[in-house]
Amino acid sequence: MNKKPLLLSAAVLALCAAGIFQSRDALLGHVSAVHSAPMQAVGTHAFAAGMNNADVQKGDSPLSLGTREPQSRAAPSTNLAQTPRTPQQAPQNTTSAPQTGTGDAAPVVDESALRYFATRGDTARLQAEIARLRALYPNWTPPADPTAAAPTGDPQLDGIWQLYATGRYSEARKAIADRQAAEAGWQPPANLTEMLDLAEARQRLVNASDLKQYNAVLGVAAENPGLLTCSEVDVLWRVAEAFARTEKPARARDAYGYVLTNCQNPAERLATVQKASTLLPIEMMEDLLSREKPGPDGQLEFEPVKDDLARQFVAKAGEDPKVTVPPAYLSRMERLAETNKLASDALLLGWYNVGREKMDDAEKWFRRARDVEDSASASEGLALALVARGEPREAEDIMFKWRNSSDGARATYLAAAANLLALDPPVALEPDILQRIATETVAQKDAATAQEFGWYSRAFQQPQMAQQWFSTALQWKPEDEPSAYGLALTYQELNNLAEVRRLQGQWGNQSQRILEIGRPTAQAGAIAAAPAVTTPVPVQPQSRAMTTAPRMVSPQATTVAYEPSPPRQTGAVRGARQSGRCSVSLNPDALSAQSALQQGWCLMEANRPAEAVKAFSAALKNGGSTVRSDAAYGQSLAYLRMGLTDNAAVSATKSSMDRQKATELQVAILTDRALAAYESKHYEEALILLDQRARYATERIDLMVIRGYAYLNMKRYGEAVQVFEASAATGNADAIRGLATAQNARPSRGPQGG
Repeated sequence: MNKKPLLLSAAVLALCAAGIFQSRDALLGHVSAVHSAPMQAVGTHAFAAGMNNADVQKGDSPLSLGTREPQSRAAPSTNLAQTPRTPQQAPQNTTSAPQTGTGDAAPVVDESALRYFATRGDTARLQAEIARLRALYPNWTPPADPTAAAPTGDPQLDGIWQLYATGRYSEARKAIADRQAAEAGWQPPANLTEMLDLAEARQRLVNASDLKQYNAVLGVAAENPGLLTCSEVDVLWRVAEAFARTEKPARARDAYGYVLTNCQNPAERLATVQKASTLLPIEMMEDLLSREKPGPDGQLEFEPVKDDLARQFVAKAGEDPKVTVPPAYLSRMERLAETNKLASDALLLGWYNVGREKMDDAEKWFRRARDVEDSASASEGLALALVARGEPREAEDIMFKWRNSSDGARATYLAAAANLLALDPPVALEPDILQRIATETVAQKDAATAQEFGWYSRAFQQPQMAQQWFSTALQWKPEDEPSAYGLALTYQELNNLAEVRRLQGQWGNQSQRILEIGRPTAQAGAIAAAPAVTTPVPVQPQSRAMTTAPRMVSPQATTVAYEPSPPRQTGAVRGARQSGRCSVSLNPDALSAQSALQQGWCLMEANRPAEAVKAFSAALKNGGSTVRSDAAYGQSLAYLRMGLTDNAAVSATKSSMDRQKATELQVAILTDRALAAYESKHYEEALILLDQRARYATERIDLMVIRGYAYLNMKRYGEAVQVFEASAATGNADAIRGLATAQNARPSRGPQGG
């Protein structure tokens, strides 16, 4: 599912197409050799880099950008040169001019390259060569007419320059070697060999970058600091990308930041921001964007790309709920969606709000996207928002035609269908809707929706159909306890006691409620002593208001269309429902407090917690302290069984209760919240809640396994291994699998890159 079809602006595409920039400013800074001491910044614009022996031993990149900002960031100099050469450092083929009165020898400047570029009309290279010569020879003045012939001509040298200018570097090298062999003592101009060296290094760096050999990119850059200049912005971009791809985002930020601090070409600066936005986290992008300058017209220079940046930021945040979008860019994104009315913009905002569980806002944006263009992505997002709001009927209808567009769309359709079947009170659905849900359920062998068909059939008093669906769910997912519980209840209703006993023998060690089926009603105190709820189960009470039952569909009446996806759990529709024996005609408000309390416990035993809540509420209104304490405890348990953890916590405060009951409730509430946090992929919150629970009760093995997987999902492999080792020692299969996964995912303990 592609939620963010983003395009680079024309500025980026044009610059990328241009390839290697041919002109070159003076060097930006000095990069130390492989075995040298740490680097030293040169001048006020040091694009610092260096490598030492330790870096080589660690296998780290040989280029390390400095972390300090250039000293002259506020007012960058236009002379980004390396340290000027002294007369003793002048090229060997230059001769010294007569000494001045000061006694300093002024070298004769080799202007051959300058004149060659001028005669060819290559303005960019001409200006770069002038900048280079000025950096080397501060007192030098460019000739008024660079196209004028030099005092002595050298056609053979001009031919070598021509080879260089057309990118035929190996032929230029051969021509130099041939002339040296033919003319003893002849040496090429120093700037020609330097420029050949840099051109060949640039070629190697670009090739390595294109082949995604990022360590090689950094190695070439470290050995050739002359490439790290504002006239080689393409090289700087490639170096920055290499840092980002080798998990050094801070150094990538420094490389992009150098361009924005020191280089003046508007198109290159704009492209730098766009390129950085695809590789750097948003918080680093904020630092780069702070270097924006006003243009000649007064408009801020990055304004043309801020819409695209807003889209990119929101898209990243839609994929990762932990990402924070700067408020200015989120507001810009919302204005864009309101103004341009593009479906793609509304989709980005929809998924952004889904990631933050702001389902009302998500629904608004997904509806707008569908109004413009009905798509699988918009429909899927809207369906998720509708299910969260308790409107699964519309969600199922919206997703039906898109159900096979992707795995995510299929899972969303089945979740909507399962929630539709689980509505309270149940809704008599049209035969064609039931048929299509059943067909898709069987095609995907989806145990969760099959289980809901079982409860739905029981709600309309069709136990034979319920038996088929519960049995089918268990075939697809043998470990599904709610389906086993529903099947046992159905066999009990059908008076098939042999099958009830068989299920009790199979599940008795795992499910107390299956074991209790068919036994006499327990005393209220015994019920209170066993709060239940490893994972609270939302319950579907019976609705007797229905006058016409829907025509049910059996699993055998459908055919399998294709291989299924793995069974999913739909947390909102987990359920265990039972038509109980407690009277539904009694108004609990008309009962005495004690009778209302007993009615509440009876309804809890019948697994009808929604009705039990009302009975316990009546007992709370009229009872004495002891009755109120028991009623608050019972009401909390009822809410927990319905999956309403917050309501349970509120009920627990309605009356004082003894320490044991209070502790039991606290443990149950924390357990529920921890499991809910884990299922929502809020792993850190789940760990906090498990830690809080551990203060009140010893951690069960199943919760230890949840803790281990939380650490595993957070990539805290060492802690995951420790937890899994402890729980795997008990023989728990999930823990054993988790231990193997954590050990395989655990990174090697070798030295890390810088």
